[in-house]
Amino acid sequence: MVTALLPGTLSPDRRARDLSEVAGTTADVVVVGGGVTGAGVALDAASRGLSVVLLERTDLAAGTSRWSSKLVHGGLRYLAHGEIGLARESARERAVLMGSTAPHLVRRLPFLVPDVARRDVTALAAAGGWLGDAVRLSVPGGPRSLPFTRRVSADEVSRLVPGVRPGRGGVVFWDGQLVDDARLVVALARTAAAYGARVLTGAAVTAVDGADVHVQVDDEAFTVRAGVVVNAAGVWAQQLAPSIRLVPSRGSHLVVPGSVLGSPSAALTVPLPGSRSRYVFALPQADGLVYLGLTDEPVDGPVPDDDPVPSDGEVAQLLETVNQVLAEPLARDDVVGAYAGLRPLVLPASAGAGPGDATADLSRKHLLQWDGPVLTVVGGKLTTYRAMAEETVDAVVARLGRGAAESITARVPLVGAAPRPALERVAAPGRLVARYGTEAPVVEALGPAVVVAGRPETVGELRFAVRYEGARTVADLLDRRTRFGLVPADRERAVPAAEQVLAEEL
Repeated sequence: MVTALLPGTLSPDRRARDLSEVAGTTADVVVVGGGVTGAGVALDAASRGLSVVLLERTDLAAGTSRWSSKLVHGGLRYLAHGEIGLARESARERAVLMGSTAPHLVRRLPFLVPDVARRDVTALAAAGGWLGDAVRLSVPGGPRSLPFTRRVSADEVSRLVPGVRPGRGGVVFWDGQLVDDARLVVALARTAAAYGARVLTGAAVTAVDGADVHVQVDDEAFTVRAGVVVNAAGVWAQQLAPSIRLVPSRGSHLVVPGSVLGSPSAALTVPLPGSRSRYVFALPQADGLVYLGLTDEPVDGPVPDDDPVPSDGEVAQLLETVNQVLAEPLARDDVVGAYAGLRPLVLPASAGAGPGDATADLSRKHLLQWDGPVLTVVGGKLTTYRAMAEETVDAVVARLGRGAAESITARVPLVGAAPRPALERVAAPGRLVARYGTEAPVVEALGPAVVVAGRPETVGELRFAVRYEGARTVADLLDRRTRFGLVPADRERAVPAAEQVLAEEL
């Protein structure tokens, strides 16, 4: 097997080498958790010259980080709650992703609020959009990142989302959309590896005893000594930091064919009945699907290891909300898939022993808290992962007394990233460029044939995932490196091809 030289390659050989070298050694930073927060921390720490080991019990983006709405948003909802600082941070980090670190993974997306949702709703949306524009203009890189909010005619409403009831205008505001949240996490982890971080999946942390981190990999156990342990385990953070108070909430999405909405080019935005700050979005995807979300339901009891599942009530709520503005209402038979993720919301220190307010009203601010040598970072949003990581590593550097004092990650392109004019010149299909950036020609060369009829994913993507991106199982290939798993019927058809690629590559 010939493997091209690409930065941060997470090959099977590198994993075996890293495993053999990590056992019994000491690292400046051991990061627990391979989601967007953990991968972001690993990159920030490694780029400051610290030795880093990232330990993930399953796979990169195996938890909450692959179940988002796949938006890089400027925080209009934060403005509704008066959290101006959080909105500015979101707008700034959106501009960083779109302009510097991952322009290949993020695109501009128009959001349509139609007048058929009621004119007072669109008036409020316009006011929020204009306020969001003002916030965007106030942050570095913001002015050129997105178009401005505007009213649109009935004809443009029909062009943007043909499924909307005709005859009325609306309001359009703009935000950022990730081609795939899991691909962002993989790019972060590989970029961290390019800076020297050791990224180990299938490595479960069983305990932290002082500076000793006990790890289980398959049937073998070993210990790594850490200057600092960063607990980035998300909704599972309490396993290493029991004093952290989390109130997980479930956010659910439905997956429908874009054709049932007329193949929209904008995100349809419909207010949740009874709320002035929560909306249901119908988010068009590059593969022709539409993701319909988002709910916000409290989760009681221990956090399960299995993937959460939308409830019947959530399915009904999403369909009923969006159907308010559609010419042809969606039925449950139109739903070809569904997914749900758990938000690690932080309960404020001022709260009592109970759950407090509804999870929809809890702040999305993150928490940074020391517990001996363990520094827990939890909460926040996917959009602001880099700012969270920077603050975390600032605290690590202060504790260790070594490592660069300033973060450079706002100007570090992730693997595959390049300025948009350069991306337009990459000699590969546009779909692959949007997912792999400058590495798309390597992906195409590994096999342009589609995995299954009617889906765009190629065999080359599966091979690339094993050779370069640390994929080791069928689930890694179909549920995270690609997203067949969002449509169970398509996933079932893709399993034989995934099994064959693994047999040939491992």
